[in-house]
Parts: sequence; structure tokens; C-alpha cells
Amino acid sequence: MKPESIELIDIGVNLTNKRLLVDVDDILQRAAQVNVNKLIVTGTSIEHSQIALELCAQFPNQLFSTCGVHPHDAKEWNQQSLAELESMLKHSCVKAIGETGLDFNRNFSPKKQQIDVFQQQLELAVSCNKPVFLHQRDAFDTFLNLLQEYRGQLKSVVVHCFTDDKKALYKLLDQDCHIGITGWICDERRGQELQKLVKDIPDNRLMLETDAPYLLPRDLPDKPADNTNYPEYLPHILHTVARLQNKQEQNLASEVLATTQQFFEV
Repeated sequence: MKPESIELIDIGVNLTNKRLLVDVDDILQRAAQVNVNKLIVTGTSIEHSQIALELCAQFPNQLFSTCGVHPHDAKEWNQQSLAELESMLKHSCVKAIGETGLDFNRNFSPKKQQIDVFQQQLELAVSCNKPVFLHQRDAFDTFLNLLQEYRGQLKSVVVHCFTDDKKALYKLLDQDCHIGITGWICDERRGQELQKLVKDIPDNRLMLETDAPYLLPRDLPDKPADNTNYPEYLPHILHTVARLQNKQEQNLASEVLATTQQFFEV
């Protein structure tokens, strides 16, 4: 995109990951050069949510965060976890609860514990009137049942890194969910179905994210040698989505920015 183009916000950056944490200042500068001027740092555990808070304090004009416990880390949940999240939510830079949800693909945490920790975070979101930033993999039916139970009380919901099928997409849209699209859509092998589906996502429900350092777009012309994904590649994802939706990039960028600003209040 051209320098004068409208800004973008990356709604999902794992900036606390050790691959990115060592070079945050440079990463943010490179992102700003392509008008990715604000980033939502994903909290995936109590520890990493706290690190995200510290990063927000260092870069108050560029960084905001979520706080939560990813299903992979549900096994680490203890009696203090809920109180620690509640404390973090008092900081104005924390814009949503998450990343939380269910992941039955790897089951790094027992299914029962994942469900319990997910429920507790949904209840926290209801009591604090905060949006939720959700993860789901190979657990859709259970995930949807839990989401439906709380949806009427939740402020707003984004299902991040959506990679499911048409049936799942429509069920999530029926629940008035926002949909986060990553570089998965740039994958000519795994992203074919998503490439067909993205045109069905309403303008006011679509948001974009890199999920850096993961999910480097496969069709990126000049890939980094270590295959690390960075927020600076968000315009490439925008370009792909605009092509698939048959929209001008500038128009799509404007729509996505407005949706993101409203959702995260940034």
C-alpha cells in the first residue's frame, strides 16, 4: 500500500513470543512504515498477559493488549488466575479477554480443563463487559455450545484466525461474531476454502491479523530466512482479501479500520 494510505490495525500479534520480544522497537518501526500503526498484543497465559501489559506501557501509542489463558495453557490455571486477570483488566490498554477457547487438535491441556477455563473467562467477560478474543481448533461443536450459552450477555466476540468451513462461518455470523483473517488465506494449499468464503463475511464483521510470528503468508514475495511472520506483512493480507472480495484496497482498509476501532475502542 502507498504511504498515504489509511492505517491498519493488527488485531493479533504474539509480541511476547521470544522470536519477537527481542526486537520489539524495530518490529514496531517497520510496521509503522507500512501504516500498521497500532497492534493488539495477544495475551496467552497469565505470564504472557503480564508481559503484554509491560509492552503497552513502553509503547502506549502503538500497543494495546488482551489478557487471557489460551487452551494450551489451561492446565496452568489455578486459584489465583481469575483474580490476576481481573487485576489486569483495570489497565486501560487491555481491550479484550483472551486468547481463550478450545483446542482439541493437540490437547496440550485436558479437554475438561479447557472447557472449565474457557467458561470462567467467558463469565469474567460478562461481568466486566469486555469483548472476547477466541481460539477454536477441532472443537467447534463444543465451542459453539458454550459460546451460545453466554453470547446474549457478552459485549462482543471475535473468533481469531478463522480457518473453518462455510457451515461454521455462518453459525458464527448467526451469533453476531466478528471474524479474524490471517495469512492462512494466502496459502494455496490449506487456504482454498477460506479464499472462497471471505466474500461472505460482512464488512462490519471482518478484521485482519498476522498472528505473528506464526502463519507467514506463503505467497509473500520476499520471505524472511527464518520464516518468521511480522506485523509489517498485514498489508499483504489486506491485498489478498481485497482481491478475493473484488474491492479496492483503500476501501477495504477503511472498512476494516472502522470495524476494528469500534470493536477494540482504540
